[in-house]
Amino acid sequence: MSESFRQMLRALPDFPDELPDFDPATAPADPAELFRLWLDEALHAGVPQPNACSLATADEHGRPSSRMLILKGIDDDGWHFATSRASRKGQELSANPHAALNFFWQQQGRQVRVAGSVVELSPEASASDWHARPGADGSANPNWQLYAVRPREIEFWQARHDRRHIRHRYGQAAFS
Repeated sequence: MSESFRQMLRALPDFPDELPDFDPATAPADPAELFRLWLDEALHAGVPQPNACSLATADEHGRPSSRMLILKGIDDDGWHFATSRASRKGQELSANPHAALNFFWQQQGRQVRVAGSVVELSPEASASDWHARPGADGSANPNWQLYAVRPREIEFWQARHDRRHIRHRYGQAAFS
């Protein structure tokens, strides 16, 4: 890598001058509640598509891949997303049912990471999600699958200009 490229990368701006404050001592016991609060704050801050996240999966050999997708919901089943079972991510989840989601809201210097096992939700929930998609024409898609990440850990990260970034982690006890 050339030194000029390295210098250019280091000189790129990172976060806006104004960053929200976050005190982990005031965080709710339920990580989904904190996520909903941060998502709402991202919406009010003008973050485009704050429900978009990176999904990381790995194949049966542990080789990772990631791609962007949309969070569909959060409930007692977990953090929902959907894809075709025939897609690369569908095949990887079949072979290795573990994943991580990462939400990044640069305008607020925030990210949320959710990691855990992945389960397939019911055929009825999957069909309902397929039919709710923009452009749905009423036809069935038997390959469409709604999944849920069942968290084993969730980490909330708040950037700070002094580089003493704040990390607030919820472990397995928060989901039992």
